[in-house]
Amino acid sequence: MSVTEKTVDDGIVVSDTAVAKVRSLLEQEGRDDLALRVAVQPGGCSGLRYQLFFDERSLDGDVVKDFDGVKVVTDRMSAPYLGGASIDFVDTIEKQGFTIDNPNATGSCACGDSFS
Repeated sequence: MSVTEKTVDDGIVVSDTAVAKVRSLLEQEGRDDLALRVAVQPGGCSGLRYQLFFDERSLDGDVVKDFDGVKVVTDRMSAPYLGGASIDFVDTIEKQGFTIDNPNATGSCACGDSFS
């Protein structure tokens, strides 16, 4: 961890199911140097959208949380939008994928991928 990263006890919460899925995906990639990066970007129907992807970079001001060996990283611009957000993984007949429940979102759209 670089000097400009900070580890926090608050911020994003990741469910055990989501941690297990991230760990499984990392094992499939054969990489142990990647972190799950959660970011907020302009766009989508409601103005902001989430991005989840594996990243090997360490950016200035990154907020890092460790969930049983799985690193979850948020850039300093996205962190205020994601405080208290919880990430889960669902695998049902209707839907499969990561979900984000964000108490900071004041509105969202039907696609579920963007918020305001």
